[in-house]
Amino acid sequence: MGRIEDAFNNLKQDGRKGFIPFITAGDPDLATTEQILIELAGAGATVIELGVPFSDPMADGPVIQRASERALKKSFGLDDLLDMVARARKSIDTPIILFSYFNPLLQFGIERLALSAKDAGIDGVLVTDMTPEESGAVATELRANSLDMIFLVAPTSTDERLKLVAKHASGFVYAVSRAGVTGTRETISVEAEKLVSRMRRFTSLPIAVGFGISTAEQVKDVQRYADAVVVGSAIVAEMERLSHAPDLAPDLARSIGEFARALNR
Repeated sequence: MGRIEDAFNNLKQDGRKGFIPFITAGDPDLATTEQILIELAGAGATVIELGVPFSDPMADGPVIQRASERALKKSFGLDDLLDMVARARKSIDTPIILFSYFNPLLQFGIERLALSAKDAGIDGVLVTDMTPEESGAVATELRANSLDMIFLVAPTSTDERLKLVAKHASGFVYAVSRAGVTGTRETISVEAEKLVSRMRRFTSLPIAVGFGISTAEQVKDVQRYADAVVVGSAIVAEMERLSHAPDLAPDLARSIGEFARALNR
């Protein structure tokens, strides 16, 4: 079993639900990202989503867009990002997936990416702007290197689309709670629960729900019906807030770990 499958099997055996935090690599810098990965693992993350900064993150709201902008100013490459993950891997065993748009991966080279990601300790890849129909060559390279390919489904997805994702996905399925871009919301759409129920008709893979989840109460509510909850914008927003007030968080990584732990209490 891979680390992702193993992590979800352990949750199931213990009767628990998963927690998947998202951060943008390089925000505020790669050294801090490395420490945050370690802190999130210690805070009980089931899987960690590591965002690859991109100049045109069309599926993301302003919070994650700003994080990408800050990270891109650091002028590091995907090889530097993977080197950082390899260093963190010496301290943690929590599954890590790359959350990326296709362009940065294509520029790096898909075959090179698959080999380098495996060597660094990456467990899977989610390409936000890639459909199952377009994923053949990428999925082949990932599978050859024991990497999972994770796909998104949305409340607007047809049953045919859900079946197609079920056929191509591995690791888990990421169910988007609502249409639109990432960002925190006061309430979580009832459509998310309906989507999870529909998706379960076509796959036995774990289903994680994300987009808009920002409080411990929302985490618990979504964990009623999903196998895991993804929290991104709330964590990135907290990082942004604390970065602007260093007197409040002399150890940013530890503060983010505590913030994540509180969300998954």
